[in-house]
Amino acid sequence: MTPDVSQRRRREVIDALRRGTVPESGLDLLAVGLDRFSAALDGELDTVRSGGAVFKAVRGEYGAGKTFFTRHLAERALRRGFAAAEVQISETQTPLHRLETVYRRITESMRTASIPPSAFRAVLDSWLFTLEADALEADPAAEADVGAAVDRLLEQRLAQVSKHSPLFALGLRGYRVALSSGDTVVADGLAAWMAGQPQVSASAKRAAGIRGELDHFGAMAFLQGLLTVLRDAGHPGLVLVLDEVETLQRIRGDVRDKALNALRQLIDEVHSGRFPGLHLVITGTPAFYDGQQGVQRLAPLAQRLAVDFSTDPRFDNPRAVQIRLPGFTIESLVELGARVRDLYADASTAPDRIRTLVDDAYLDQLARAVAGGLGGKVGIVPRLYLKKLVGDVLDRVDQFPDFDPRQHYAPTISAAEMTDVERNAASADDIALDV
Repeated sequence: MTPDVSQRRRREVIDALRRGTVPESGLDLLAVGLDRFSAALDGELDTVRSGGAVFKAVRGEYGAGKTFFTRHLAERALRRGFAAAEVQISETQTPLHRLETVYRRITESMRTASIPPSAFRAVLDSWLFTLEADALEADPAAEADVGAAVDRLLEQRLAQVSKHSPLFALGLRGYRVALSSGDTVVADGLAAWMAGQPQVSASAKRAAGIRGELDHFGAMAFLQGLLTVLRDAGHPGLVLVLDEVETLQRIRGDVRDKALNALRQLIDEVHSGRFPGLHLVITGTPAFYDGQQGVQRLAPLAQRLAVDFSTDPRFDNPRAVQIRLPGFTIESLVELGARVRDLYADASTAPDRIRTLVDDAYLDQLARAVAGGLGGKVGIVPRLYLKKLVGDVLDRVDQFPDFDPRQHYAPTISAAEMTDVERNAASADDIALDV
């Protein structure tokens, strides 16, 4: 039973699984096998909250739950007041060797517990509001001239930002002036410029004394500025996930080398203390970390990420710089399916019927059938297994009183609903599943 789950959270989780995607929130309801990482993750978030920085590499085969894991981490962080951002690395849209593009994706995807993406503008406004409140608290007599008091405190705060990112500080100063004078056009332009957006009008930048566009090195300084603004706005840090970094293996050699070196540089900057308040996470497959087309191509990067995984996975160190997700077994799939079934049943008008017809024995049969249809590769089964469970089984049991999945459902997997990895494992266009 899950009586404390709101209808909205329940609906968002179920709807995502029905589509075959990882839910954006509510992942604590589905977190099977992640308890072993909880203490280490909470310790890392405490480090970031206290002004430190953390880097973590997550490895796992397709279907092992890398995206689930990182979103689960982000959700834990959001509950603690952090901001979170998830960036999908790609050769064309978000090349890793162009950090100005990565920074722009950060601001576009950034969210807080109360504000969905993009929370960047809201964070800027929250920062200014906090600035005003702090100015009045420091000098209650300044209420008659709040603007002057805010300006004085603004300059003190900007002194910290200017040490690392003078251009970002110029943007903040100009943004404050534009809002104070009611010039929304300039304010909008400067907010977009600080968010890393290209093609901001020259007039908006000129109003703040800014020239040029953001480049690779400027993006790292802007990230420092963003972390400072987040902290002053009441958010202790940012969890940043660079997902699908293994795509670097498929790009041209010279570009791959630039991207790997950019990753090495970013890791070194995190460890050097340049980004207080940052929890940086990357995800990749074992082939990316161990293969010659990935991390091993750059020896300094390989050294920084080296972890011995030759031992029993039960004794993997959750505190290591690189952690391994063990992937699913039939037993853990059944446990996950039971959580989804119970989550669904608790919102149904016929919960007992759902739990009776879709009992653990049926969940086991469905898991084995889907795994068999994908060449027995249990590790890549979860997405399709949950999609079939929700969309083909639970929905029908809930809506049709005479539907029995054991009698009336003969599941198949079509090529159209599979990803490339799943299709390669199945090697067939239409597979009947024996349930």
